[in-house]
Amino acid sequence: MREYPGLRRRGFLAAASGVGALALVGCGGSDNDSGSGPGSGGGSDGKPRRGGRLRAAFAGGDASETLDPHLANLFADVARAKALFDKLADYGDDLSAQPRLASGWEPNAGLDRWKVTLRKADFHDGKPVTAEDVLFSFRRIADPEKAFRAKASLEPIDLKASRAVDERTVEFVLKRPTAEFPNVLAAFGAYIVPEGTSDADFDKKPVGSGPFRFGSFAPGRSAVFRRNDAYWDGAPHLDELEFVVANEESARVNALLGGQVEYAHELNPTTARAHEGKGQIEIVRLRNSAMQAFAMKTDRPPFDDRRVREAFFLIADRQELIDGALSGAGVVGNDLFGKGYEYYADGLPQRKQDLDRARSLLKKAGAEKLKVTLDTSAVAAGFTEAAGIFRYQAAKAGVTVDVKMGSKDSYWADILDSGTLCCYRSGAMPIESHISQRLLTDSTTNATKWHHKDFDALYHQAQSTKDEKDRAAVFGRMQRRLYAEGGFLVWGFADWIIGTARTVKGIERTAPANSLDWARFDKVWLA
Repeated sequence: MREYPGLRRRGFLAAASGVGALALVGCGGSDNDSGSGPGSGGGSDGKPRRGGRLRAAFAGGDASETLDPHLANLFADVARAKALFDKLADYGDDLSAQPRLASGWEPNAGLDRWKVTLRKADFHDGKPVTAEDVLFSFRRIADPEKAFRAKASLEPIDLKASRAVDERTVEFVLKRPTAEFPNVLAAFGAYIVPEGTSDADFDKKPVGSGPFRFGSFAPGRSAVFRRNDAYWDGAPHLDELEFVVANEESARVNALLGGQVEYAHELNPTTARAHEGKGQIEIVRLRNSAMQAFAMKTDRPPFDDRRVREAFFLIADRQELIDGALSGAGVVGNDLFGKGYEYYADGLPQRKQDLDRARSLLKKAGAEKLKVTLDTSAVAAGFTEAAGIFRYQAAKAGVTVDVKMGSKDSYWADILDSGTLCCYRSGAMPIESHISQRLLTDSTTNATKWHHKDFDALYHQAQSTKDEKDRAAVFGRMQRRLYAEGGFLVWGFADWIIGTARTVKGIERTAPANSLDWARFDKVWLA
């Protein structure tokens, strides 16, 4: 394993931190310029060149790190997992499910049985990927004794009843009609591993079907992978890919500037502004990666009155929040999740600050001199700044906002059920997943306490609607209601910022964090 004494002196191998946790629910982050698509990194990339080792710096964990893809939680875990393994499907730039190991899928008329066809692909040991491997992988994830990331996502599947029709066809039997079943196949952490793989195999010599083969692994320090020349989607351009752990953003930046790595994940807006256009490194902005919001609990005063919620929608100056809390690194939101994603209701008028209307609504609600507590924390970039800015904006409407700082360690658990108003963010996921996880009566991470049986019924109607246009219409109806009276004041969508050496080409610039082309190194090359 290669050593990095210079990086160590800069604190490169820092202690494990919470930075880099995937934002799959309200409890963590993902933050995204539209560029010219694949191959746009560093300007005019020219023809791909084969060879070389790319060193990528991520915030990671400690000596307890694992290459078990079903345990992937941090961004570093997921980047390593997608280099070694594949899923049946993955999320495209618009967060729709795109085929990967699955070449296609087809439901029955009732949407409760789906046949999934596998493409011809081999594991690193030369054995073909089969239907039995798929069922083994999903049953391993669903093990009630384990806490694997994708377990909740696979819940709609009756894995006992599901079967291998033949070597390359799986019939999934579902517990209920599910039109968006491809999202289950693309679920975070739903990687396919060979049948019979044991827990101990993953860190000794993991075998996947991904674009890179295992080389070496030092938990909390480094992992080296080598090109898989037999990869079904075309061999990577790179000879080798090395992941190195750097928990502090300053360490990742210094390593990039010093030529010790070629890729630095998760930079802050201030760093990006300091280096963008200066010629030393390239700054890549992945748009629409992180929803930024205030969550109002709709089941308790004062936000059980929809007039108060609407007033708060109108209090927010969204551009001021983007400029102040995110240093301009983002775009304004419109009180809905998933801007730019499949099914997003982009025809609704952009909401703007209207203090006169806000004051009128508060007066009608008997809340002219309203006082509220806004829970925030340094748990995520921009949270404390956003709280301070919104306090100032609310004062103009006669509302007193008391900002309460919470613990970084327990913030997400604390705000789920307690309080009335809090800072909130979420990473990329399909709009359907956002609704199912956060906005149904029985959703486990329902931070706004949005409990409406008729809304639940609309979701189930959408899930049982086979025609895509008809399904989109139902999702549009649901979003119009959330826009009018929901509990999420979505003020912006933050960029997710990456730094690269000028020699790195082929970085995808339109993929939100958590999607297929984010942290995807099989299409990258060194000029």
